[in-house]
Amino acid sequence: MTRYILKRILLALPALWLVLTLVFLMIHIVPGDPVEQMLGEGAAPGQAAQLRHALGLDRPWHKQYARYFWLLAHGDLGQSFKFQAPVGRVIFERYPATLQLAFLALVVCAAIAIPSGMLAAYRRGQSPDRAVGLFTLFGLAFPNFALGPVLILVFSIELGLLPVSGRGGPLNYLLPAATLGAALAAILTRMVRGAMLEELSSDYVRTARAKGLSTRAVLLRHAFRNALIPIITILGLQFGTLLAGTIVTETIFSWPGIGRLTVQAISARDYPLLQGCILVIVISYVAVNLLTDLLYSVIDPRVRLS
Repeated sequence: MTRYILKRILLALPALWLVLTLVFLMIHIVPGDPVEQMLGEGAAPGQAAQLRHALGLDRPWHKQYARYFWLLAHGDLGQSFKFQAPVGRVIFERYPATLQLAFLALVVCAAIAIPSGMLAAYRRGQSPDRAVGLFTLFGLAFPNFALGPVLILVFSIELGLLPVSGRGGPLNYLLPAATLGAALAAILTRMVRGAMLEELSSDYVRTARAKGLSTRAVLLRHAFRNALIPIITILGLQFGTLLAGTIVTETIFSWPGIGRLTVQAISARDYPLLQGCILVIVISYVAVNLLTDLLYSVIDPRVRLS
């Protein structure tokens, strides 16, 4: 297993380098000057030139590129222009908030999708199946950047039950987690339904029913357990997507996570902070996919890692 993990890490390094290189090139091509963002348009030319030199922005781009990867190889993500603090510290102060939100959203997604998908498969072609199909169609057609404001309007403004934004108490988690989880639940529901339909038509399920096992035992102990591999795959991909895709939701709900921090870095032309945010997001995605692969061998002993 150790050899497999090391192999996956080595294979991920070129992807990390490519992503960081593309981000570096894009932020230097996009119009905008971080010095003007920091000093304002009325700053004296000499003051702007001095700050640009202090930040290393007056060097040729290839020297900035080489210096960035040299510092990165030594574990230094640089200094944030906006917060005037080490990038690593700024990111990891916000990262737990994104992790908590993503995990809770995944719980919401699984709590909706798994029972719905199992019910739709068991009642195939009947009213529950059609109702679940309508729900998934609605979920796929309604993006989270539209669902979030609707939930705020209903539950915060009209009913006054939940806070609008921020990360205060447990109630602050409900709306952003529901916004993220409900959008992904539609995809997972269809996957659960498809996987369960395939298993329910298998010979071992017919044998279990012939032995007189209850419907609950057939669904949970036999069919669902064997359908877990594709379900775990989607859950792992969705968790990685949540870590990388919370930018819109965190902005809507003023959530102090890495997604909103990325938006702030883009607005301020904070190159080191933006590159650090992208690096952490990519590493998180790779790590989640690796853990998903490792779970395969735990769930199904027939799976061998190689």
